[in-house]
Amino acid sequence: MTEIQTLPTRPIEGQKPGTSGLRKKTAVFRQTPYLENYVQAIFEGIGGIEGQVLVVGGDGRYFNDRAIGVILRMAAAHGAARCIVGRGGLLSTPAASHLIRSRKADGGLILSASHNPGGPEADFGLKYNGPNGGPASESVTEKIFARTRDLQHYLIWSGEAPDISRLGTASLGAMEVEVIDPIGDYADLMARLFDFDAIRGLIAGGFRLRFDAMHAITGPYAQEILERRLGAPAGSVVNGTPLPDFGGGHPDPNPIWAHELMAAMHAPNAPDFGAASDGDGDRNMIVGRGCYVSPSDSLAVLADLAHLAPGYAQGLKGVARSMPTSCAVDRVAEAKGIACYETPTGWKFFGTLLDAGRATLCGEESAGTGSDHVREKDGLWAVLLWLNILAVTGKSVAALMADHWARYGRNYYSRHDYEEVDAAAATALIDDLRARLPELAGARFGALAVARADEFAYDDPVDGSHAAGQGLRVFFENGARVVFRLSGTGTAGATLRVYLESLETDPEKLHQDPQDALAEVIMAADAIAGIAARTGRAAPDVVT
Repeated sequence: MTEIQTLPTRPIEGQKPGTSGLRKKTAVFRQTPYLENYVQAIFEGIGGIEGQVLVVGGDGRYFNDRAIGVILRMAAAHGAARCIVGRGGLLSTPAASHLIRSRKADGGLILSASHNPGGPEADFGLKYNGPNGGPASESVTEKIFARTRDLQHYLIWSGEAPDISRLGTASLGAMEVEVIDPIGDYADLMARLFDFDAIRGLIAGGFRLRFDAMHAITGPYAQEILERRLGAPAGSVVNGTPLPDFGGGHPDPNPIWAHELMAAMHAPNAPDFGAASDGDGDRNMIVGRGCYVSPSDSLAVLADLAHLAPGYAQGLKGVARSMPTSCAVDRVAEAKGIACYETPTGWKFFGTLLDAGRATLCGEESAGTGSDHVREKDGLWAVLLWLNILAVTGKSVAALMADHWARYGRNYYSRHDYEEVDAAAATALIDDLRARLPELAGARFGALAVARADEFAYDDPVDGSHAAGQGLRVFFENGARVVFRLSGTGTAGATLRVYLESLETDPEKLHQDPQDALAEVIMAADAIAGIAARTGRAAPDVVT
């Protein structure tokens, strides 16, 4: 006979959620009761789920289906009324956010480690999203973490979870499990936001596109929208089948990991437009023929021209960017006379601004862009907005970028990642630099003089919450800046991220290689923090 089981457990160290939930090696999550403990802490940390409706789904990485079985059995034991699950356990992160909002669910559990690799030896993750469809707030994740530290038991239904490979409704105890098409509702939402007729016309006129889904969750969504609804030829979506290990690749849409797309877009017979998305579908990369668009520049262009799409024809209420993201969008906002908010890294910090109607468009330098249509960044949404703009203007990606820089200047920008650095060494680097910030003003590093330096903190203008320790900033007298942060998205060691930026308004200098344009800032960053000496790394692992 099936019944609710109360099984003893004890706290497990290290279950502190980061900017997007808890991420660890897959092998860690597979060790009972690691997953069970964290799910129990989520349910208790949010005040219980009795009678609630939850959305559950993930990016299809290894362990996704088995983890969902555990979550469903625990939700039933905790008295949830219904769990809405994507068929096969699949849901892109933006589609899950939309589903929470459109079905008025009480929240959702999204299984993903985003752009991190997948497989038995790779990474896994789980996060809770609230009833607004967005990542849990800092106060909620603190409550969840607090519960992980004093758990004594967890509840789980002893019977097997229902088959989630077929559409329909089944029962698990008193709880309903509703298995739904993970694609249709999201595709319909995109059709309401964008001029699909204009995009169809563009494609019918010979415009060629290539979308690299990187064997991740966005493949089926892109095939449905780009190929079936918009008429792109079959095969325009490549690597479109989600695989548990993402085909052995790294599902991070940047020029390093999406090198096949970059090669195709710089080939003699390149398509007109290229794009890629990541593991869970919330990030994007935009490439024109021979023209890579940085995420920061993409955000600025979309903010400038979003009104060309029907869903944004009335203009933007405001824009928001994470602090490390370049200031290119700030210049657009100033020209349009709309508010521009600077927040900490992490999409949850945009949620209050979106809910309050203060911002319409948001973006992060880590290839995340989105709007108030959901409460997550959305890779395919960004691709469709670019296509809508291209269809209306009739210009190429390269021409749009040249126009933008001529009008606003170019914020040369790059991020240097030092991955899996010894955690103690990386922490010491940040701690020592933090202590030296007050004495940096006036110091010279090569050709650059420091104007000021600080540690970024944020006071939310809507709910008044305070977030401290959000990155170390050094501003130079010529307007350039460098930011140092330790990333919260890795699963081994520490990732030191160094963000470099310099504004150029001279028309003769708008088409340089960013690394050349930023050479003085790069040298100053190493001199200020002693990166090479402290980490033992002569160069970053990834440059974007």
